[in-house]
Amino acid sequence: MKLGVCYYPEQWPEAWWADDARRMREIGLSVVRIGEFAWSRIEPEPGRFVWGWYDRALATLADAGLKLVLGTPTATPPKWLVDARPDILAWDASGTPRRFGSRRHYDFSSATYKREAARIAEAVVARYGRHPAVIGWQTDNEYGCHDTVESYSPAAAAAFRRWLAERYGSVGEFNRAWGAVFWSQEYRSFDEVDPPNLTVTEANPAHRLDYRRFASDEVVAFNRLQAEIIRAGSPGRDVVHNFMGFFTAFDHHAVGRDLDVAGWDSYPLGFLDQGWDAPDVKLRYLRQGHPDFAGFHHDLYRGCAAPDGTPGRMWVMEQQPGPVNWAPHNPAPLPGMVRLWTWEAFAHGAELVSYFRWRQAPFAQEQMHAGLLRPDSVDDAAADEVRALAGELAVAEGATPERAKVALLFSYQAQWLLGIQPQGSGFDPLRLHFECYSALRALGLDVDVLPPDAPLDGYRLVVAPSLPIADNALATRLAASGATVLLGPRSGSKTIDFQIPPTLPPDGLRALVPLTVARVESLPSGFAERCADAPGAAVAWLEHVETDLPARASTAHGRGLWFARERFHYLACWPDEAFLGHVVRTLAVEAGLDPRGLPPGLRLRARGPLRFAFNYAPEPVDLALYLPPDAKLLIGGPDLPPGGVAAWREA
Repeated sequence: MKLGVCYYPEQWPEAWWADDARRMREIGLSVVRIGEFAWSRIEPEPGRFVWGWYDRALATLADAGLKLVLGTPTATPPKWLVDARPDILAWDASGTPRRFGSRRHYDFSSATYKREAARIAEAVVARYGRHPAVIGWQTDNEYGCHDTVESYSPAAAAAFRRWLAERYGSVGEFNRAWGAVFWSQEYRSFDEVDPPNLTVTEANPAHRLDYRRFASDEVVAFNRLQAEIIRAGSPGRDVVHNFMGFFTAFDHHAVGRDLDVAGWDSYPLGFLDQGWDAPDVKLRYLRQGHPDFAGFHHDLYRGCAAPDGTPGRMWVMEQQPGPVNWAPHNPAPLPGMVRLWTWEAFAHGAELVSYFRWRQAPFAQEQMHAGLLRPDSVDDAAADEVRALAGELAVAEGATPERAKVALLFSYQAQWLLGIQPQGSGFDPLRLHFECYSALRALGLDVDVLPPDAPLDGYRLVVAPSLPIADNALATRLAASGATVLLGPRSGSKTIDFQIPPTLPPDGLRALVPLTVARVESLPSGFAERCADAPGAAVAWLEHVETDLPARASTAHGRGLWFARERFHYLACWPDEAFLGHVVRTLAVEAGLDPRGLPPGLRLRARGPLRFAFNYAPEPVDLALYLPPDAKLLIGGPDLPPGGVAAWREA
């Protein structure tokens, strides 16, 4: 694994560059990401390119022995372009054009902007595509950040109509698929269809789902345009994008098919503070982050750069090194956590961890966001952790990632569908998937997070927390996998057209678990249906099931919650932590795995022959209980402090 940093030479005096590069190497960094926000300096006015400063910056960094990942600067079109061509701006859901003055103010559907983005990308790639220090390219920056995937502009409306015509072919089929007869919503032509904003009450859910699909396809096409330019002009270099945490507004699997590496930006403390966890959990992990936040995204994004359907390559493009500036509250990491987050990324398969950023900016929007250096260029706290970690990396030589024995199926389309019609304010599909992942990791199990169409051969346990669109082909693949399978609530509950299946849920999955969901109810916060024959309860969501199968767990009123036939299982509720933990532990044992009950905050992970332990807890953990008798620790000791890391090699 390599260590890197995000650097913005255009923001600092040129006289500082050489010393910055020297200090980067001294700390142990070998890769620098630059250029993703530099359009206004590269092309300060239309058609006039100023390359001298960029040439010198690259030369300075390369002369210090640093390798480079260059960004296409398309996330921030300059003011002169906005003024000349305001049609590049996205429109928000209120029908108001976005304004210049921050970032991500462009419209994925703007033909003008696609041409301009291609033009600047071609210019940068032509200039530096064969530079010997350039090892990779980042396309744009954080697609969709600040709620910018969906635009409601005239350009987006026109593109949506073309997308609908291509998808449905005829207006009659389109009206049928949308159930447009409801509320007299039938259309005579595709030209009559508008985006689903500014309606009196909720728009047709099929309309909203198709708009999400369309908007996602626009992101895919925009990224593919840049990836093709990069590959033509910079052969042999990796193409990467930096995805975000807990973000599902476009299909990352589809974008990932055009990438060599899936990158993501890791900010554990910010996401804990603005997330759904209970106040006591947020306080417990205030300076560490949730024990499964980073791991979930490492495993999710390895599954996004997976051309053959198996986990692929992953980089962390931005790793939090200190307090951030964008969460409701911004605590500092516990001493040792930057080192822990980095080692954990390696354990989950990362080839690169790049810290954001080199020096804290004393100006503009992110001046409260910490870096490896303070604004006065003195080392900040994380610099020493990175320096120490760089000296430890040799112990990991030759440890290549392997497939896990557990797969969790994650569908972006499922996130959109269930979010559009949740049927209850407590039903957050992303949270359900995260809780299932966390329950598996709390048992010491490694997990691959995969798209529903990924190959499943070789996995012992497959967990599908909720796949509302599930056809016979998926059932066939699950059956052929040989794995123990757990299907979560709302599986097979909708057709591809966002309608209830004619035979009722779970539609194509009924071949695995013969039952029918006859009615559903959402439950308010604070209410729970206690299990009569298992620990825990059903919360948030409850299904009324008709079946001849005996229930493996039921409520005190006799309503079945967990059903099974052979190795196929169905949960007819949202399980609380205790019930979910009981179910996955039981199935892990039945699948021939070795689940362990870890203390809260301790996580284990394997990479090849190396085994890692990470202590997210605010108290020490006695690791001796989880070590093999002959284990020789390469990092850390058996008494693992808060923020501590241990590693050992197994035969």
